[in-house]
Amino acid sequence: MIIRGRPISSGKAEGEVLVIEDAFSFLGGVDASTGELKVSPGGNVAGKVLVFPRGKGSTVGSFVMYDLKVHGKAPAAVINASAETIVTTGAVISSIPMVDSVDVALFRTGDIVRVDADKGTVELEGVTMIDSVSSVILIDGRILMLRRPEGASSYPGRWSLCAGKIEAGEDPETAAAREIMEETGIDAGSPLGSIDPILVREKNRIWRVRPFIFRADGKVPSLNKENTAYRLCSPDDVISSGKLVERTPEAVRALLELTR
Repeated sequence: MIIRGRPISSGKAEGEVLVIEDAFSFLGGVDASTGELKVSPGGNVAGKVLVFPRGKGSTVGSFVMYDLKVHGKAPAAVINASAETIVTTGAVISSIPMVDSVDVALFRTGDIVRVDADKGTVELEGVTMIDSVSSVILIDGRILMLRRPEGASSYPGRWSLCAGKIEAGEDPETAAAREIMEETGIDAGSPLGSIDPILVREKNRIWRVRPFIFRADGKVPSLNKENTAYRLCSPDDVISSGKLVERTPEAVRALLELTR
């Protein structure tokens, strides 16, 4: 699948991803003569597609990148969520392809990617995108949460909103209402609103999730086999709960804002 970002430093590259989860400084973060990382998760940046949220630290970091290039230890490419001056300058002077405005949470160490920094695209090999819906259902001021079976093919054992795939030719709103009826027996009617799609990575899949919010006061859920239990939670209970499907709290916050 292809992820679109913004071109920063021109060029093309292909290689294995190495993810650094936090903002990264090349000065102090990597040995310029060997390419060995001095910060978590460790490893060597040479020839890797280095993925991290953004750069930080001294402007000397730009010259560390150039020193890596001189020693033949530079990364093949850099992918950021948000480019800043230090890493941008280092990439340009070192002729390292660089793209930003990309959701770095979608990448895993060991992924194989092709970066086209002329077009601002990143192609993730062996990863597919699936369109789906996920709905907050408000019942008398509380949020319906569903527990997925331990043997589920996706997010086993986790608590989630009412979610499922969009069928071929189906529009998202129709899919959301259908999933609610199938999984809970509730006819929720029309949604109160929706927000922009959220992308969630699970193994070799990226779920492109369209979140909705519905009101179903007075309704009692009747679950099918797709879920093993339900509970009605306050918004704070949802956000502080553990073992949730990823990005659920983020979606809940944004959807509840639509009702205020």
